[in-house]
Amino acid sequence: MEEPGFWNDPERSTRLVREAKHLKDEVDTFRELEQEYEDIQTMIQMGYEENDASLIPEIQEMLDHFSETLEKMRMKLLLSGEYDGYDAILRLNAGAGGTESCDWCSMLYRMYCRWAEKKGFKVEVLDYLDGDEAGIKSVTIQISGENAYGYLRSEHGVHRLVRISPFNAAGKRQTSFVSCDVMPDIKEDIDIEINPDDIRIDTYRSSGAGGQHINKTSSAIRITHYPTGIVVTCQNERSQFQNKDKAMQMLKAKLYMLKQQENEEKISGIRGEVKDIAWGNQIRSYVLQPYTMVKDHRTGASSGNAGAVLDGDIDLFISAYLRWLSTGEKVSEDTGE
Repeated sequence: MEEPGFWNDPERSTRLVREAKHLKDEVDTFRELEQEYEDIQTMIQMGYEENDASLIPEIQEMLDHFSETLEKMRMKLLLSGEYDGYDAILRLNAGAGGTESCDWCSMLYRMYCRWAEKKGFKVEVLDYLDGDEAGIKSVTIQISGENAYGYLRSEHGVHRLVRISPFNAAGKRQTSFVSCDVMPDIKEDIDIEINPDDIRIDTYRSSGAGGQHINKTSSAIRITHYPTGIVVTCQNERSQFQNKDKAMQMLKAKLYMLKQQENEEKISGIRGEVKDIAWGNQIRSYVLQPYTMVKDHRTGASSGNAGAVLDGDIDLFISAYLRWLSTGEKVSEDTGE
């Protein structure tokens, strides 16, 4: 940082400062773990020597904190993708199931917002469309924080809900589906050329709830890319011009990832496989009745505490997914309470 000319390129210098801070934090965390490990050993030794059972709860608390910190550090070490350190743009679309799926979409939206809140990440609503009767038809959010995309790429795919329908007077069990699309927020100038004849740009008034996050007075933008069928929307910025810029940035990022995927033998990289939002294509199932269980069909990770998962406790599944990508091995069936 003291190198002559270091600050001449603000973008590069800012990136390097951020990387340096990240590395320093990693080293500090490792040293803290070393100290905690020594402290735990000392406490155990004291307990044995003095035959003092009253130290057990304190030792257990220290062990729990050590294990939690170690798991978080291990998860970060598994983040090795080119875009893992980027912010994430996450889009939810209600699928088969009508009003049920729109309600399910709103539940997932809350789950990801709660997860981001617990991580200390920032959530910004880019696009929001209410369901016809209840819930959300579609919502696009930007989640900003360290390694946000690296964590959330595990969520790409179809999510399935099984429960007794609150919208069905007969109280029948209902199955609903929502697709989750995750992409990195690539702010750099991407080397992607878009032919103006290949896109259609529509403007419309911002709609939907979205709370205070949506600027209802600005004009929203929808860009359709004819060759690929990709559609991106943005209605959160202060002006139509800014909405157009953000939507174009999102389109370029999607096209760039698609181009990379086409160079791979198997389309399973950054964005994952695009599947129909229906039965048989789900990556994870959330069962609320007649029993409670959340299970990831790719990794085998599961939790019996569906309420906690829907309240944002999804690190179990993120960690299992990262391990699965790294080793190709599934985890044991019961990995959560």
